[in-house]
Amino acid sequence: MEGLGAMSPAERYAAAADNFTRLVGGVSDWDGPSPVKEWTAREVVGHLVTWVPGMIGGGPGLEFPSGEGALADPVAAWRALDERLREVLADEELAVTVHSNPHTGQAPVAQVIDGYVTPDLVFHGWDLARASGQDPELDEDYIAGAYAGMTGMADMIRGSGQFGVQQDVPADASVVEKFFAFIGRDPRWTP
Repeated sequence: MEGLGAMSPAERYAAAADNFTRLVGGVSDWDGPSPVKEWTAREVVGHLVTWVPGMIGGGPGLEFPSGEGALADPVAAWRALDERLREVLADEELAVTVHSNPHTGQAPVAQVIDGYVTPDLVFHGWDLARASGQDPELDEDYIAGAYAGMTGMADMIRGSGQFGVQQDVPADASVVEKFFAFIGRDPRWTP
């Protein structure tokens, strides 16, 4: 995955989602562990397909699949959510609809997807790739940008409870390793 930063929000989502779909298709052991200590590969996908509808859903035209059944069939649950997100981004009226959420404020739906869903696909794509022995195909510039932005908000991020304890990395760690260590993953984790 290359050049995410230069893409439009819809293109960036599509590229991240295509890669995530590739990773979902490559999982052979859905009950295998992931770098997120509490989650299996199945639960990585389950997380995405349940929180996204809760965050973005609501309002005229913004109905999403519930994510129910994600643990039973993560592939189908992911495909249903991905299809719906693509429909929303392709609909010019829905994409600019102002979405309001007590945690994220007010912003056009396309901006919310770009700021929350797309990064989560990239970051949890790494989790799924590690859990299933696949290449995550990360855009290092995108990861470097996320790392720079998130380290500036470290106190808020840590206080949210959404990220694990920062992990130690050697001085010569890559920006990708530093980023995943920052969000609480052991960047050299293997199953």
